[in-house]
Amino acid sequence: MTRQELYDEIKKTSKDSYILSEMKRLGFWDSTKPKVAQELIEKKTALQQELNGLSRKIRNPESVIKEIHKQRMADALVRREETKAKREKKEQERLAKRKEKKEQEIGFIGHSFITDLQEQESNQELLNANNLFLIKDAKDLATKMGITLKELRFLTYTQKLSNRTNYIHFQMAKKSGGFREISAPKPQLKRLQYWILENILNKVAISNEAHGFVAKRSIVSNAQPHIGKAVVINCDLENFFPTLSYARVKGLFKSLGYSAELATIFAMLTTEAEQKEVVLDGEKLFLYTGKRYLPQGSPASPMITNLVCRKLDKRMLGIATSLGFTYTRYADDMTFSSESYEKINKMMYWVKGIVKEEGFILHPNKTKIMKKGSRHEVTGVVVNEKLSINSKELKKFRALLHQIEQSGLEGKSWQGKSENLMASVWGYANFIKMVDAQKGAKYMAQVKALLEKYPLGNLGSSTNEFRSKSAKGEQPWESKIEEVQVEESPSVIVEAVKEEKTEESPSYVNNILNMFRK
Repeated sequence: MTRQELYDEIKKTSKDSYILSEMKRLGFWDSTKPKVAQELIEKKTALQQELNGLSRKIRNPESVIKEIHKQRMADALVRREETKAKREKKEQERLAKRKEKKEQEIGFIGHSFITDLQEQESNQELLNANNLFLIKDAKDLATKMGITLKELRFLTYTQKLSNRTNYIHFQMAKKSGGFREISAPKPQLKRLQYWILENILNKVAISNEAHGFVAKRSIVSNAQPHIGKAVVINCDLENFFPTLSYARVKGLFKSLGYSAELATIFAMLTTEAEQKEVVLDGEKLFLYTGKRYLPQGSPASPMITNLVCRKLDKRMLGIATSLGFTYTRYADDMTFSSESYEKINKMMYWVKGIVKEEGFILHPNKTKIMKKGSRHEVTGVVVNEKLSINSKELKKFRALLHQIEQSGLEGKSWQGKSENLMASVWGYANFIKMVDAQKGAKYMAQVKALLEKYPLGNLGSSTNEFRSKSAKGEQPWESKIEEVQVEESPSVIVEAVKEEKTEESPSYVNNILNMFRK
């Protein structure tokens, strides 16, 4: 080793450190001796190196500052990359979790219904008592209905502002004058309403006093208990369907044993969001007012009213029986009859009170008290001595059939309706047959002869098939509903429905009309 190399080695550490290392290398250092001297030399060397480094920095402060900045930038870049990696990992985990949640839960369906979806446990005892099967959650419900979870989410989501509506709205003339507002659900929603009707609502027991839209009951069974009574009282519940709000419908499904989540979904599917039409930049939009109610036109609505009215029927029956009256109800028409006039005022006092307490409104202009000497009519059927048809109506119907035979359908109408005249004629002939079989057979033969000349067409087999498949959870058409991205602060969301076939028979609208003509 040259002298210069020796100096360089000493510069790297210190003179004492170099001597110590050489003594160890050559075997002159006794490792058994106390290590205090060695530790002191090592500590002195470290301090000397640090002092040398500081000395160099003091001699050139600008380069030191530049080096510090460079190191800081390098450290910052490393931290940024680490932070970016953590953020990307967190975002991937969030998206994966969100995707899994969307595949398992119905998720966000509107700001007003966030808390309604938190309770997911149903009451098995209540379900058993009502002869209903268990549905675990929204995904299980969608599977049973024969649709995907995102289709269910699409049909239940309530937007504050939308360019779509799930209902077709039209008016139908009332026999008593004025118009009735009808909200007929579109096929995608109507399919689910039929499923709810057949698999849930029709399985729950209703009161014996309810006769409207119930199997093996009719306007005839509603009228029979009032035959030959001294007094008959007809009362009407005003705005019957709209009176039943979303909260009441949801409460009904909860009372049957379903969880808050399922009750919310059922209520969303069977109630209509009140919307106002607005025009923005030439586009027609629908503004949600914040209210939901039972639509008049849904296949599930009549049975929902019957179930909601079970308590009303029970209370009415109790007070009617105690006062010597007979009570029946057909949809929003309540009928009371008695052999005596004595307690009419008392009966009406209780009727008004019970109706108000049950959350309904008694129509002030449609309460009719019929005593002896006047025609007693219950849901269009005369009940003075036996079940019969209003003679004036029968005479008009007979005249209409004669006119059609003579000059055809043009310019003719029945009960203020000229559209689908033969469907109305066919329906009224069936009504006569239901009340009076002998008279009905005569008129049915006459109407059938007219139908050969003026065919009615499809009598509803398509609608029956639609209902049957819907109830089984089978898809009655080939369609695809694309996923709608729902954010917590949604604006206008465009309906993404691509249908290959969603049309039904024209008889569907006729069936809706016939449902509410009675």
